[in-house]
Order: sequence, then C-alpha cells, then structure tokens
Amino acid sequence: MTPTRNKRLVGAGLDELSRRLGFRCVEGLAERVVFREFFLRGLTAFDDLDEATLGKRPTMSHMTARLEVEVLLDAMNLGCGRESDRLADQKRDAA
Repeated sequence: MTPTRNKRLVGAGLDELSRRLGFRCVEGLAERVVFREFFLRGLTAFDDLDEATLGKRPTMSHMTARLEVEVLLDAMNLGCGRESDRLADQKRDAA
C-alpha cells in the first residue's frame, strides 16, 4: 500500500485522539480480494486453507490474509491471538 498524505493525516489525528480519549490504535486489515473470496464461500481466514476447502490450491494471498488477521488480533491483545495460543500450549504441556 502506498502511503498517502491523507492516510498520514488521518493516522496523526487518530494518534492524537487516542492520547486524549485513552484508546489504542492498531493497524487494521487491508482491502484484499481474498477476503471477498472467503466471504462468498462462507469462510474466514482461520478456516482450513487447503484445496478441499477452497476448491483450489491456496495462494500466498490466502496465507497473507490469515497472517494479517492474526497480527491484528495480537495487536488488540484480546487473549486469542498466536501469542496467547503459544502460552496456552506451554501451560498445557507443563501440566
């Protein structure tokens, strides 16, 4: 994605609002054709991305979309991202 003047101004405005109002800003999802493909098939980026599910071999776009959603969830710190899964696995293995 190309940085634009408008995007920089909106980002600066959101950063200022986040300081004033006490919320966090994180990178969101890009507009990707693959998300529309998932939607039309009733899928999400977390479904099995294999030939049986997609009806074709998964592409780098499919994997990038999944990674983008994982990064967003991790940044939101909701306790359901990859880091939380890793910690849960460590706790389970230690028990």
